[in-house]
Amino acid sequence: MKKFRSFLLVVFLLTTSLLSACGIGAAGGNKEQASAASSSQPAEPSTVKIGLLKNVTHAPAFVAIKNGYFQKQFGNNIKVEVVGFDNGSDFSTAMATGQIDIGFVGPSPVTNQYVRSKNIKIISGSNNGGAVLVARNDSGISSVKDLVGKTAVIPTKGSTNEISLRLLLEQEGVKVTTDTSGVQLITMAPADTLVAMKQKQVDVALLPEPWGTQIVGEGIGKIVVDWNKIPPNDGDYPLTIVVANDKFLKEHRNEAKAAIRANSEAIEFIQKNPEESYKLVSDELKELTGKGLALELIKAALDHLRLTTDVDKASLETMAKVAIDAGYIKGIEKSSLDLSDMLDLSLLQEVKNGK
Repeated sequence: MKKFRSFLLVVFLLTTSLLSACGIGAAGGNKEQASAASSSQPAEPSTVKIGLLKNVTHAPAFVAIKNGYFQKQFGNNIKVEVVGFDNGSDFSTAMATGQIDIGFVGPSPVTNQYVRSKNIKIISGSNNGGAVLVARNDSGISSVKDLVGKTAVIPTKGSTNEISLRLLLEQEGVKVTTDTSGVQLITMAPADTLVAMKQKQVDVALLPEPWGTQIVGEGIGKIVVDWNKIPPNDGDYPLTIVVANDKFLKEHRNEAKAAIRANSEAIEFIQKNPEESYKLVSDELKELTGKGLALELIKAALDHLRLTTDVDKASLETMAKVAIDAGYIKGIEKSSLDLSDMLDLSLLQEVKNGK
């Protein structure tokens, strides 16, 4: 009996070895099935890098971050990484080179980058308007025509604010020049502009809010053209939009739609809970810059914005033509300008339709 049991044990061990060599497991599966089962396990969280600018006009992005809307929409397996930028040019370069996946920025830098690389898309709006023309109290400026012979400040070259200022000057028949026959443009960060205006080194500036309101509040200057009269379209032009690089859109369409949902959710929250939103915006600014902002200034800025996911293509084309005249967009004539491929609003429409 002992010999028979030993014989059965040997047979069992040999059979097990043969089955293993053939790739068949104890549950009747094979190596491919085992591998598939392993690969079906949750992967390590991937990362979505969201870029934005460090100013109040990006309030929906700030609220979406602070309220966890991005994380909720992306899911727990995706890590959200926020990357702050000081200007739209740096943002657009980072987007075109894949350093960020999706984000919030002004339309002019995006248009300039699109014409060069064709690998960036506008997928949603976030807010419209939000910039004012402010002049020092003793500058002698009370209208746009008074800017002749003056030096005007813009945050950065080629920015949406510069394009709006050029349009404003054009409407009044005032030229941008390098001498006193027109208006000379210089660049300066908004915070530095406030100090320079206080020291009487600067006459006038077109700035995103809340800088204009802050200059007025400190008794330094006055609003010459309010936000709802800034061109194009009397302040109802895209100031902050949601964009994504082509590679991210092709490979992660669902995640792009998730970002659009988070932006929409934040807009709705701000509209329904303005008081609560001011602190969220200030807190995110503090994380990005090390310093928050007085809640009354944030309120003033949000009061001078029209939060919307819509994107006005006609306004984008108007601004692009000004950028061509200014030399920021090269290698294309205004008559042949076509920005249709720069917009992909199909994802936004799907989100609006509940898909």
